[in-house]
Amino acid sequence: MSNGKLKILFLCTGNSCRSQMAEGWGRHLYPNQYEFFSAGIEKHGLNPLAVKVMAEAGIDISGQHSKLLSELPTTFDYVITVCDHANEQCPFFPGKAIKLHREFPDPPRLAQAAASEEEALVHYRAVRDAIREYLTNLPADLAHSRT
Repeated sequence: MSNGKLKILFLCTGNSCRSQMAEGWGRHLYPNQYEFFSAGIEKHGLNPLAVKVMAEAGIDISGQHSKLLSELPTTFDYVITVCDHANEQCPFFPGKAIKLHREFPDPPRLAQAAASEEEALVHYRAVRDAIREYLTNLPADLAHSRT
């Protein structure tokens, strides 16, 4: 915590949608309280539809990129897995990292049968909004996890 901010990592399978959206919301909602990161068990690239729906909410994540855990700092205060696969595969984190889990549906999987981009975006928006709602309660969840 060299800059005084708690370091929070959002971990997902491919670091393309859910963890990227969570990182974007975190930076937007809590720019001074926390330092946010996202990574994946694998690298799938930043999903353009995730970028699009976050932009609709006024948050630009286009400069973020898909990362593996090994590309980030080695210590975190919290690791929040946002999909079951990442939760199951989550590596051991040395030190004081508290691991939390909050499953969000996978937008690309939900949108698989979509007949158009607009139809697909409905699913991405729903997940974006669910992540935002979760993050609005983040300080209370983090405080509760320490007790």
